[in-house]
Amino acid sequence: MKRNFLFALLLAGTATAFAQQQPAMPRITQPQFRKDTLSILAYGGKNDGVTLNTEAIKKAIAAANKKGGGVVLVPAGFWLTGPVVLQSNVNLHLAKGALLQFTDDFSQYKLIATNWEGLDQMRNESPLSATNAVNIAVTGQGIVDGNGGAWRAVKKEKLTESQWKKLVASGGVVSDDKRMWYPSEQSKKGNSIKNAGAISPEKTPDFYASIKDFLRPNLLVFTSCKNVLLEGVTFQNSPAWNLHPLMCENLTVRSVKVFNPWFAQNGDGIDVESCKNVLIENSLFDVGDDGICIKSGRDEAGRKRALPTENAIIRNNTVYHAHGGFVIGSEMSGGARNLWVDNNTFIGTDIGLRFKTTRGRGGVVENIFITNTTMKDIPGEAILFDMYYAAQDPVPMAGERREPPKVEKLPVTEATPIFRKFRISNVVCDGAEKALFVRGLPEMNVTDVVLENMTLQAHKGMEMTEATGFTLRNVRFVTKETDPVLSIHNSKNITLDKIGYNPAAVLLQVTGTDSKEIKLKGTDTRSAQKPVALDFGARAEAVSIL
Repeated sequence: MKRNFLFALLLAGTATAFAQQQPAMPRITQPQFRKDTLSILAYGGKNDGVTLNTEAIKKAIAAANKKGGGVVLVPAGFWLTGPVVLQSNVNLHLAKGALLQFTDDFSQYKLIATNWEGLDQMRNESPLSATNAVNIAVTGQGIVDGNGGAWRAVKKEKLTESQWKKLVASGGVVSDDKRMWYPSEQSKKGNSIKNAGAISPEKTPDFYASIKDFLRPNLLVFTSCKNVLLEGVTFQNSPAWNLHPLMCENLTVRSVKVFNPWFAQNGDGIDVESCKNVLIENSLFDVGDDGICIKSGRDEAGRKRALPTENAIIRNNTVYHAHGGFVIGSEMSGGARNLWVDNNTFIGTDIGLRFKTTRGRGGVVENIFITNTTMKDIPGEAILFDMYYAAQDPVPMAGERREPPKVEKLPVTEATPIFRKFRISNVVCDGAEKALFVRGLPEMNVTDVVLENMTLQAHKGMEMTEATGFTLRNVRFVTKETDPVLSIHNSKNITLDKIGYNPAAVLLQVTGTDSKEIKLKGTDTRSAQKPVALDFGARAEAVSIL
């Protein structure tokens, strides 16, 4: 655990094409611990699956902290517990065969002021937490289970008929329209109130108590901690997000497994929020919402916090079920910068690379370097930039109808989000609904993006609107829909260089009066019945074939 990881080492094998554009990166300091080991058995722990071990774990952690640090051992067995709070210089180590199960007795969880989705909120305290701690870790080969099924509401449309009937028969209550199951009346009540957990002067303690069951905690929340390590452990079944490091510095997540049911509402894998110096490597995610997600606060509160997530390496990870494999946003109001994402695999994620925001967020996302990404069986987009995020599942359910957003140009303010300076290379995708989707704002396009060396097999090719300064180089689109393969609307300074495609009715469709400076170069257009089609006000001089 004494190793330091130098961000610049990544340059040796990845992102070499952009090396001169990458800023120098600092070291990630990892925690160090005394070798002293204290077993929770020595403090009255019982692994019978019935006895609450909250006090035994608390005493062991306090004792280790008082001695100057060490390892608190959770031996093999079934350990039931209430909330656990880590202290400085303590490594909570779960032996192989250890299951740390958090209780479904909600009375064990206090209501506390914390942060949820980038805003100050009242929530139940997290099962596993730390605040202002230095040198902390959760390590080992055991399992941490958040008992999330006791907390989560479930949509009927995400279950089979037999699963739904079994869930309803288990207890709880069903929504008036019979489309949602809630664990309790409190949970149902809270769901019906907009921003129910938001902290505001008119809300009394009695109000929060009346919706306590609704205020689901994240499984692990480390706030304002330094030198943090999560290694080897399986984290699963979280009430809301699974892993949530918030405003931490020097965070290493290595060789963990993170599981949630695919239908788990807000069942994210890891949400790294306003953190600095981060390494996530060799880990596996199979969850109910975004897999690996970068955040930095929401709207005015996030801008006021002004802490970007920065200086991060995300490498050698695998993501299965998730709304997105690697994700930035949508709560990114403090910004995100200097991120290296290398050698990751996404299998069955709704979207592969997902970058989302919306008006009101503000914040700047820039200097994003992504290399060597493999994708398979992506139900939505392989690569997506969307500045009209609407807090919906990325793939519509069967029969669901969604209206496109209203397009209007608004003034640029501090609440206008910015996506710029992305470099994405060496991507292979075998199966997606759409290879590439870009949707910027009229007043703030997605800008300065280079995509190169890709083979994208998808039903549809590219749909781009309100983009500026995009370069696609050596990108092959293997698509079923070929009329058109590529669609560009109201975008400018777009270079399409060495584009591969199947025989097509239309290779490139350009629309919109604001489209200009679009160059198609180094591309054999003879396999297209019509190389370029213009519509909806696009002018012939907007496109050059070189």
